[in-house]
Order: sequence, then structure tokens, then C-alpha cells
Amino acid sequence: MSGSTDTGVVREDATAVESAAAAMVGLSAVLFVLALAAQFDVVSVTGELAGFSTIAVLGGLLLAIGLAVVAFGVGSRLGYVATDPSPSAGLVAATLFTGIWFVVGGLVASQAFGLGTVGWLVVAILAGAAAFVTTAVPREDVGSTVPAGTLASFFGLVMLTGAIGPNWSWTPANFPASQSVTLFPRVVVPLIVMFCALVVGWAAAKAYGGFGARGRHLGAHLLIYLNAMSIIAVLFVLVIFVFVKGIGPVTKGFEVGLGVGPATTVELFGIGYTIVWPVSWPFLMKGAYILNDVNGVLPAIVGTVWLVVGATVLAVPLGVGSAIFLTEYAERGWFTRVVEVTTNALWSTPSIVFGLFGAAFLVPRFTPDPQKSLLAGMITLGFMLLPLVLITAREAMLSVPDEYRDASAALGVSKWDTVRSVVLPAAMPGIVTGVILGVGRIAGETAPLLLTMGGGSFVSASQRAQVLGGFQFTAAPPFVTNPELTQATTALPYQLYQVILTGTGATAGVKNIQAFGWGTALVLLVVVLSFYAIGIATRQYFRRKLQYE
Repeated sequence: MSGSTDTGVVREDATAVESAAAAMVGLSAVLFVLALAAQFDVVSVTGELAGFSTIAVLGGLLLAIGLAVVAFGVGSRLGYVATDPSPSAGLVAATLFTGIWFVVGGLVASQAFGLGTVGWLVVAILAGAAAFVTTAVPREDVGSTVPAGTLASFFGLVMLTGAIGPNWSWTPANFPASQSVTLFPRVVVPLIVMFCALVVGWAAAKAYGGFGARGRHLGAHLLIYLNAMSIIAVLFVLVIFVFVKGIGPVTKGFEVGLGVGPATTVELFGIGYTIVWPVSWPFLMKGAYILNDVNGVLPAIVGTVWLVVGATVLAVPLGVGSAIFLTEYAERGWFTRVVEVTTNALWSTPSIVFGLFGAAFLVPRFTPDPQKSLLAGMITLGFMLLPLVLITAREAMLSVPDEYRDASAALGVSKWDTVRSVVLPAAMPGIVTGVILGVGRIAGETAPLLLTMGGGSFVSASQRAQVLGGFQFTAAPPFVTNPELTQATTALPYQLYQVILTGTGATAGVKNIQAFGWGTALVLLVVVLSFYAIGIATRQYFRRKLQYE
């Protein structure tokens, strides 16, 4: 096709200059990964890497990529490298580099040379002004590369020369003696390297794209990818850390085989049958009791599940129904704007405020003698979930094209039938996404449960909430009662809070309290992730159903 163009990513005749720019981008990504690994102690900052000091290796890589980026920018300005830069790197880049070099100049002047307030402030202002001029005045190729490459080269030299070495430490002098802070290489070095890798990687990506619009596009993508990588890495490290700490307590006493599990008696047609489970998993099948060899979290798991079920049953119909009214029936005006502001404010409200509301308004209304209860916890968490369900359901319905509604109306379908058979199915994936996000939040909430539902710190298996078997039908209002809903119980986040509060807990009556806490944390994490998995599977089901229809 005559209108097609080749890009540096796909064409086969990539020049040596483009290959060098791609190598700079790759090196910045490697640096970022190494620094991230060092931050989580996967790589020892104070140890060795490939037979050399880790700090020296990181410093050498920083210096190499910094000099390469500067050389690329200067070569572009002198015409040795074919690029298409803009007249300036822009005011945003100039402002950011001004702030960075202001901080660097002030720290060097005050800490390395011991200058007083006036001295370091003058140096910081001069460094910031120089960075602004270097970024804003020249062409984009120089303005983007020189400040970034110089920053990486500077910190690379600092690490290579041993100014920041394995035995380095820094105690800022402006803190009170009782609140002094000391920084060590294992914290400072990874942060410096990650920040420099982001800055110099951005400049290298712009250079690889030849500057201009394409270069800015690639630079922004690199920043997004590296930041997304750090978020994913933190998530995986968190999950792995909790798993390693908690897997031992959770699997203690686990057995599989005929007759090894607990016995359960089931009555059917007046005849009692005893079932012996083929699995014995004490941590998941028992409660916490002073005489148990292995304590478990069964009552807390049951309480968490019932909390989520109750909150979802309350919030989803109300939220989706309100979204239908606001989107399909209500006129756009002051009322809908007030509802939007209110729901956004409610979703941003701290959970402790919902807990105070539940303690003051709900708890006194369910029993003659006010006491915490499962029902109060369900309703409180339901109120927390309701705003997000309403917001996401409304946005999902607004995203449904009006052509769908017009086509349905042209066929003579009523308004409600259009909403029920056209709008809701099309919006269902978005609605389910909102419910997933909300459930993930409320399942791990602790503050509302402390004020509305929390029972004993350590509850035996026989004291778990047996909601399904607690319903009783009466001839007088309210016709259906369930004493289990009005009893205080426990949940995984509440029990974990109690374990933390107990500490070493010799008085808690539970052996190995810290191991018990890590096991509880792992189970809570698995339960929350299970809710997410169920929600994601449901969303995929509705998406496939929508595609086939």
C-alpha cells in the first residue's frame, strides 16, 4: 500500500543508531528490575552481584546509560543522528527537571559540603535554574536527554566512587533527638536507581522514537509499563510473602484418607446418619480453643462469607435499581447531579464513619439490650458497597449505545422490556465489575466490624454462625426470625485484628499466636481472591453470552 509507513519497531533495516537507542531502553528496564529486586531483598544491596559490589554494578550501569543518552541527544543536535525533534522539550518536562535538580543541588550542598541554609538554597536555585534552561531553551533532543542523562551519570558516579557504599548511612540533622531517622543503602540505593531508571528510560525511549510525537508516545508508554511492572511486582511479593509465612500454620495437621476427618451427623426422614469426612484440615475445620492442638478459623470464614452475602443481597438490587431509574427514567437535572455527588462522597467516606453509623443507628435497633450482631455488620457493609454498585451500574448503562434503545423502541417494545432485555444484558459486565471491586473492599474491612459485629477474639467451631439452620417461622409479625443474625460473631479481618492486638498473647489461650495470625492472613487473602475469581468468571460468562446473542 502506498500510504503505509515503516516504523523503527518493525522494519528490518534498523540502523546501528536505532539499535543503540533500543539497547538504552532495554538497559533502563533491566536497571529498574534490578532495583525493584533489591528493594525486596531478592538482590542484596550490600552484597555482591556477578562478583562485584551490587552498588558498584548499579552505579556503573547508571553511568553508562546516562552518558549514552547524553551522547545520543548531542549527536542528534549536531546532525550525526537522524531525528525529528520538536523546538523544545516543553514546559512540563522543564518544570519536572527543575524540581529534581533543585532537590539534588540542595542535598549535595547541605550534606556533602555542609553549607548553611542560605548556601544550600542558593546552590539549589542555581541547579534548578540551570536544569530549566537546559530543558526549555534547546531543541527537544538536547532538552530531553541532557538533564536526564546527567542525573543518571551523577548518581552513577556517586555509587562508583563509594560516596554511597555498603557501609554508608545518613541521619538528617533537623529531626528531634527522640525522633531521629537513619537511612541505609538497602532503602536509599534501590529508590535512587528506580527513579533514575524511569527518568533516563523515558529519555531513551524518546530518542528511540526519533523524538517528536512518536518519541513522546514511546516515552509515555515506557513509564506506564515500568510503573505497571512495579505494581504487579509488589502484588506478587505481597502474596508470596503472606503465603510463605502462613502456609505452615494453615497446613498443620492436614490429612487425606478414609475416616480421617471429623464426623458430622445428618438427620434424614427421622433417621440420623453419621458422615466421616475424608479430609482432615484442622485450620479450616476447627475454631480457636485453649485445648486444641491445632487452632482454626472456621467460625471466622463462615462469618466473612455471610457478611459478604448479606451486604451483596442488600446493595446490589438497590444499587442496580437506582441506576436504572437515574439512567433510564429520571430527567437530567439538579436531582441527578445531587445523587452523583452524594454517591461519590459516600464511596470516599472512611470505613470507620460507616462503623460509627452502624454502632449508633443499627446496633440499638435489633435487640432490646443493644449488642453487636451479624445483621448490623451486614447492613453496615451493604451501605458501604451500595455507592460503588450504583456508580458503576450507572456508568455501564450510560455506555450502552442509544441505538440499542432506539431499535428496541422502533419494534414497539415497552420501556421496561427494553431496559430488561437490551440495556441490562449489555451493561452486565460493567455492573459485575463494580460488584467485584466493592466485594473486594468490604471483605477485608475491619473498622466497621469492630463497632457493629465483633464477637469473641477466638471462637470454637460450634459457635460459628449457622444462619441457614436458624430461620424460624411464626404466626405473628415479622413471621420469620433468625436468632443467628442477632448474635455477635467473628470474621477473618476482625480475628486478624485481635491476633495483632494480642501480640505474643500468653493470655490469649492460643498456642503460637504469631503463626496463627499469619495463617489467618493467608486464609483471608485466599477468600478475597476467591470472591474476585467468582466475579471475574461471572463477568466473562455475561460477556460471552452477549457476544453469542
